[in-house]
Amino acid sequence: MSSQVVFTSFRCPGNECLTEKLIRLVKTAGLDKIDMKGKFVAVKTHFGEPGNLAYLRPNYARALCDYIASKGGKPFLTDCNTLYTGPRVNALDHLSAAYQNGFNPFATGCHVIIADGLKGDDEVAVPVGGEYVQNAYIGRAVMDADIVISLNHFKFHESAGFGGALKNLGMGCGSRKGKKDMHASEKPVVDAAKCVGCGTCTKFCAHGAITVDKTAYVDATKCAGCGRCIEKCPVKCVHPMEDRANEILSRKIAEYTAAVVRGRECFHITLACDISPYCDCYNINDVPVVEDVGMFASFDPVAIDQAALDKVNAMMPKHDSLLYSRNKRVPGDHAVSLHPDTDGTAALDQAEKLGLGTRDYLLTEMK
Repeated sequence: MSSQVVFTSFRCPGNECLTEKLIRLVKTAGLDKIDMKGKFVAVKTHFGEPGNLAYLRPNYARALCDYIASKGGKPFLTDCNTLYTGPRVNALDHLSAAYQNGFNPFATGCHVIIADGLKGDDEVAVPVGGEYVQNAYIGRAVMDADIVISLNHFKFHESAGFGGALKNLGMGCGSRKGKKDMHASEKPVVDAAKCVGCGTCTKFCAHGAITVDKTAYVDATKCAGCGRCIEKCPVKCVHPMEDRANEILSRKIAEYTAAVVRGRECFHITLACDISPYCDCYNINDVPVVEDVGMFASFDPVAIDQAALDKVNAMMPKHDSLLYSRNKRVPGDHAVSLHPDTDGTAALDQAEKLGLGTRDYLLTEMK
């Protein structure tokens, strides 16, 4: 059977503002059917890497958390620490980054909890029994919640193809150990014939795994597989050892999502705006690759990702964007145009196999 996905544009021609329209959207999609009274509600979102301005504005989180509280729920905003270097690598710096970007109790009306604790090791091993993951390592605060609501920013991604509900929950809720597990297939090697020994890769390695002596060398025993050296290499001489690395990553993301959503009530919201070619984890963002599309809501994480991807792929690339320079045609597979080595549909396929939802959706438009 098809899953319902409710969609609305960002147009607000009357007296209704966007945050009010968001709440009307989630009500239309059935969020009010969930009994939230007295329950802990984890609102999983991305707080944005300082310097990046494509992340969702905290105003949306405020409207959602206020609504949850009005239903008797106890909402908190959450995310897990990162694997790579940067200001979100531990809970204290992560909180500072969140507050800097407006995700603080004064602006959002609820608390921010970094789900995997101070050093990223406060986790729960959740049995999955998947094709790629036997036990998923999830931030404890996420697993302690009674209800999980995913508030996603749709964007494209250099390893996963695109980011939506599955990536927000799967990769986003993984502890540092979990992220290492998901990225394991991405451990890199250096093509010495192409390497110019510039040392850029060493600046972005959080684990001291790379040394440079004329050419770069990666010590696989120290490498966590985060892939930052692959993304940052200016001459593109670093690549994963495993040919299927990006596909395996996407399928593991789906299996980690299973660990988060199984056995409790969940709901998913996707905002397709400021659609950048890269993840919000970068400290910069490029010109949006297409115009803003709209807002989606559904109980089905697979259906909402497929619906958002289809809508975005149907859009014409913006003329001043990276996507336009890669692919002037429309419609098209924008993820592949931007990141040819990715396979974002692998996560959708794996999630469907796991019974998390269906790619067959019925899109209902709310005016």
